[in-house]
Amino acid sequence: MPINSKKTDKSSPKKQDKVPSKIYQIKVSLCGTEPSIWRRLLIAGDTNLGLLHGIFQISMGWLNSHLHQFMVERTFYADPEAELEDVRNEFNTTLSKIAPAEKDTFMYMYDFGDSWDHLIQVEKILTEHKDFVLPAACIGGEGACPPEDCGGIPGYYDFCEIMQSPDNDGYDEMYDWFGRQYDPEQFDADEVNKYLKKIKWKKPNWMQLGKVLAERDGVDFDEF
Repeated sequence: MPINSKKTDKSSPKKQDKVPSKIYQIKVSLCGTEPSIWRRLLIAGDTNLGLLHGIFQISMGWLNSHLHQFMVERTFYADPEAELEDVRNEFNTTLSKIAPAEKDTFMYMYDFGDSWDHLIQVEKILTEHKDFVLPAACIGGEGACPPEDCGGIPGYYDFCEIMQSPDNDGYDEMYDWFGRQYDPEQFDADEVNKYLKKIKWKKPNWMQLGKVLAERDGVDFDEF
């Protein structure tokens, strides 16, 4: 269940108009995937980790239906609404604070059951980039997002094998569960950027992010 499902959408949009002094080019790689599922993003260095979570959800293709946390060495950050133990408030720190230099890395962990672990690497720290827009821009990537609740990496590969084999005994059941065809190579950076631009809040809550994700996936928010 979403952790902020009782929150209302009362806060007004607050979008930063000032050009940031540092623009991070980062690569987000979903660990354990081969071929690798990854995204290359341009993000302001002063982006708080709560907003970074929303950016990752949109750019990777997740649904924000599970818990998440960031891990920087032995320090963890998460949404305080999750009430996780021994973690810091993700809204109180920024990308530039946890990764101040090029080649720095940290982890983004989504869904503690399926364990979707993402390696985040700072490739470049820039003062400008022609493609950068707030809050973030996707400038590259490969691979479709795995389905939620498919059983992590092992379940994902089982899913791909079955969905690519209509003669497989489990195809009909798997197709009914997923609801449509699945192309593991599908990725569209323009589509990602279309929805990144819809993030109007510096500290988006569950409902605000959920509405963007629901629109992205073409479903009613109440059914999301």
